[in-house]
Amino acid sequence: MAVPARTCGSSRPGPARTALPWPRRGPRPGPGASGPPRPLLLLLQPLLLLPLLAAPGASAYSFPQQHTMQHWARRLEQEIDGVMRIFGGVQQLREIYKDNRNLFEVQENKPQKLVEKVAGDIESLLDRKVQALKRLADAAENFQKAHRWQDNIKEEDIVYYDAKADAELDDPEIEDVERGSKVSTLRLDFVEDSNFKNKVNYSYTAVQIPTDIYKGSTVILNELNWTEALENVFTENRRQDPTLLWQVFGSATGVTRYYPATPWRAPKKIDLYDVRRRPWYIQGASSPKDMVIIVDVSGSVSGLTLKLMKTSVCEMLDTLSDDDYVNVASFNEKAQPVSCFTHLVQANVRNKKVFKEAVQGMVAKGTTGYKAGFEYAFDQLQNSNITRANCNKMIMMFTDGGEDRVQDVFEKYNWPNRTVRVFTFSVGQHNYDVTPLQWMACANKGYYFEIPSIGAIRINTQEYLDVLGRPMVLAGKEAKQVQWTNVYEDALGLGLVVTGTLPVFNLTQDGPGEKKNQLILGVMGIDVALNDIKRLTPNYTLGANGYVFAIDLNGYVLLHPNLKPQSNFREPVTLDFLDAELEDENKEEIRRSMIDGNRGHKQIRTLVKSLDERYIDEVTRNYTWVPIRNTNYSLGLVLPPYGTFYLQANLSDQILQVKYFEFLLPSSFESEGHVFIAPREYCKDLNASDNNTEFLKNFIELMEKVTPDSKQCNNFLLHNLILDTGITQQLVERVWRDQDLNTYSLLAVFAATDGGITRVFPNKAAEDWTESPEPFSASFYRRSLDNRGYVFKPPHQDALLRPLELENDTVGILVSTAVEFSLGGRTLRPAVVGVKLDLEAWAEKFKVLASNRTHQDQPQKQCGPTSHCEMDCEVNNEDLLCVLIDDGGFLVLSNQNHQWDQVRVRKGGGGGPGWSPLGAWHCQPCDCGSLPHPQVGRFFSEVDANLMLALYNNSFYTRKESYDYQAACAPQPPGNLGAAPRGVFVPTIADFLNLAWWTSAAAWSLFQQLLYGFIYHSWFQADPAEAEGNPEARESSCVMKQTQYYFGSVNASYNAIIDCGNCSRLFHAQRLTNTNLLFVVAEKPLCSQCEAGRLLQKETHSDGPEQCELVQRPRYRRGPHICFDYNATEDTSDCGRGASFPPSLSILVSLQLLLLLGLPPGPQAPVRAQASQRP
Repeated sequence: MAVPARTCGSSRPGPARTALPWPRRGPRPGPGASGPPRPLLLLLQPLLLLPLLAAPGASAYSFPQQHTMQHWARRLEQEIDGVMRIFGGVQQLREIYKDNRNLFEVQENKPQKLVEKVAGDIESLLDRKVQALKRLADAAENFQKAHRWQDNIKEEDIVYYDAKADAELDDPEIEDVERGSKVSTLRLDFVEDSNFKNKVNYSYTAVQIPTDIYKGSTVILNELNWTEALENVFTENRRQDPTLLWQVFGSATGVTRYYPATPWRAPKKIDLYDVRRRPWYIQGASSPKDMVIIVDVSGSVSGLTLKLMKTSVCEMLDTLSDDDYVNVASFNEKAQPVSCFTHLVQANVRNKKVFKEAVQGMVAKGTTGYKAGFEYAFDQLQNSNITRANCNKMIMMFTDGGEDRVQDVFEKYNWPNRTVRVFTFSVGQHNYDVTPLQWMACANKGYYFEIPSIGAIRINTQEYLDVLGRPMVLAGKEAKQVQWTNVYEDALGLGLVVTGTLPVFNLTQDGPGEKKNQLILGVMGIDVALNDIKRLTPNYTLGANGYVFAIDLNGYVLLHPNLKPQSNFREPVTLDFLDAELEDENKEEIRRSMIDGNRGHKQIRTLVKSLDERYIDEVTRNYTWVPIRNTNYSLGLVLPPYGTFYLQANLSDQILQVKYFEFLLPSSFESEGHVFIAPREYCKDLNASDNNTEFLKNFIELMEKVTPDSKQCNNFLLHNLILDTGITQQLVERVWRDQDLNTYSLLAVFAATDGGITRVFPNKAAEDWTESPEPFSASFYRRSLDNRGYVFKPPHQDALLRPLELENDTVGILVSTAVEFSLGGRTLRPAVVGVKLDLEAWAEKFKVLASNRTHQDQPQKQCGPTSHCEMDCEVNNEDLLCVLIDDGGFLVLSNQNHQWDQVRVRKGGGGGPGWSPLGAWHCQPCDCGSLPHPQVGRFFSEVDANLMLALYNNSFYTRKESYDYQAACAPQPPGNLGAAPRGVFVPTIADFLNLAWWTSAAAWSLFQQLLYGFIYHSWFQADPAEAEGNPEARESSCVMKQTQYYFGSVNASYNAIIDCGNCSRLFHAQRLTNTNLLFVVAEKPLCSQCEAGRLLQKETHSDGPEQCELVQRPRYRRGPHICFDYNATEDTSDCGRGASFPPSLSILVSLQLLLLLGLPPGPQAPVRAQASQRP
């Protein structure tokens, strides 16, 4: 029986359709299903379709036969190929290059030689910084050794530049008394320096002191006194190496002295920056760590104490880096992990996030069982079947107090060698005897700390690093190892940097014959901007798809074109190589080899994501890698096969230079087409601009003053640019100028080159040109090089929302292809050419080509009751859906007018019958089922979810999911579940009436909590990142899930049924040869559609892969090769002290009266906490 035309209600003309007699075949695969249909169905489908497609009889129209649709596909292929042959100019451009063979040379990229040279250059760059670091560290140790401690030192005795002074003087909340105390602060003049992206003063250093440290304390003043001498060493270092950036000494007391001087970046809220909590300081101050944190959650731990513990654990986690391993457990009678992690895991950003979220769910109950907690911790540290740091093993116990010393546990697990250090933290205000806690720490080479209130958390959760530094200090020169950090954002605005670090040791002795001091003085650091390292790598000679990358021992990228963090965050930028690219087994093997410091070369087939992140291409790439000596980095080079050779212009004829240069002048654009030039660093004095017209103007003005052979210019870039200007002009002369673009409904023709030229013809078409003027940054350019044939690129939907940028209310579709030719057996792809199709005209042409007419002027064939004919895409567009979809699943052309008409309606600002302000079409009943009509350029699942799902399930498309770990997301709005500031203990009336309470630890804890709360306003209301005043505090780092689709394994013509019971649909799909297009013909859906899962392509917020599963199969890594966690001469007698402020009864009474009266507290001046002696 023939398939009749269908109606739904009365809105569609034609005879009524009888329901299709197809039985339901069970549930249809969901969106997650993949792979081809069942083998039996594949065998039966052609037999089932024959009677449906060819039976004569009841109706005038039938679904097109397969050979008919194949004929339409051939017509489409021929039309596309014909237009590209006439207007694209591929063959003509090949001939132009060969005709100008004398104007360029063909150079070869030799991967092994290239990568070794770049690795050597990076090694030399970093080695110069290492030498400067060593000079600074040696000088600092000598200065401190020669310094004489002064007990009576005063603020006015020390003159220095306080980097925060200007901001504090402008702060209305800082009282006049404090301003008056700044008599020792220098006032400096600054000059703008492009290298630092800041205003600097090269004659002085600047000092930054954390807000919660009193600048006038004896410890700080003595520190300022002896570090002043570093100023001359900083200056001498810069004289020897003018390329040096920030030189910094971070002191263990919290003082930061850096050179050159520049004002501190004033935060919007209180500045919580403390150098001792920066990743580069932590990495330089100790060897890697294996840490188990155990938290007492017995019934006595409740309210404020439990909150202090939770915060303390989170702060402790922030002192760990990616070289460290950690686990967190809670205990009462029994011990159990707080998260899904059952063993030590790497202390990376994502794992620490899991811990921090899990810690918040701890609940206090039961009785205290130290034995259970410690046995769990020791078992964790003794597990040798997992990846771990295997250095500096330690247990950190947080408790409110207890009597048990668990000596039997230590005897069993840790004595006599004491390989595990035990640090104990007494949290909250209580009357318990702390002697057992002190004993535990002292008996196990650890330290005892007290955290009575919130203000003591930050300092006491980081001072354990001083204890870990003891073996390093005692090891002397052997421990003076320069380490390079992960990539992170510089606090002073330098951008992405890595820092070389070197510990500075205290070389003094307490007296004649006494043991040497075992304190670490601090860490010396020197920044290296990633841009300085990138300048050592070849860029434009590698082509658009070649690049250099580097990774460290963790597999994190130091260099990579996909290293593009979107915001400025406190944590390091830890992007794994396998997340920077699309992961596969070959890349895992390459990554492991690089981490192991090996050399290698491998050609692989792999997937790459397009620059606009909409497409996936399967490509061939050659990977070559070598280690960077004397560092923990390894360097890799990636080249496509066509990137082996490149052109180098040789324009020695100055007359020809001038002739070609004239084609860059805007006065030539009307006849020769508009020229965009890539915004590259052609010359040192060339002013950059985001506006290409302005950049071209700046370029022309500079070229009137200098020649392409000038020493201040990059001769390679300039000569290639001018050569390509002349080459593309010859294409205009030979092909484009004499052609009538309107004849084939073309809006523009264009050519883009490796040399940086994009020529668009005619000149007026440049007004609608939205592609990047840098060909290497244009998605169409890079994809054309990687794909054979013609690459279609429909307009991105964002571009359609900018109607004022479009000429004559037109929308275009780019079609491009690479120009490849060989010279002397060497193959090159130096350019891409293409056309821009008029969407509206080609939509009409598409309907004619997929119809029973041979040309547009032929009348449409009429079918009646006695004459049978097949439906086609033009006459039967009410019943037949015909589309061209690209390899990413995006709609390119359709026979449904509303699917491209909407573009014009939206550009006009509304007014059509189907228009809505939100850009979606409201469908009339049965005109388009339950779906709106999105425009061309949309993902096809949004146009027809059933049909796209069928294409996916029948292997026309394959899906690739990946995660973007560099995204920035707006913060979640705070909930309004409680009105009180978090962590505030509210005393009862009975407490107020009890005189004993007023002098108790609870009252004093309340006072400290509120006092610090007023100072650290962020504790109550803001995130710490916001408190530090980051301008990006409105955003936070997050993970986004990306999904792309690409062509699967099916290449042949294919007929199938979308099984939907009585609403089943027929469809035909076929790849168009030599293009990235899929031609699909399908019955339009009935009104009563079966529900279908919609495939998603848009980027969505995600928690990323399940961390609990990932840690079970950790990626390969190697830690630092050396560990300092033991020295036989270490003195462990200094192992703990209490540190709380004695309460003042008058202050407590005043505070309580304030609370009783309900008065809001006035502005509080920052509290200056006396810097305590360090262990």
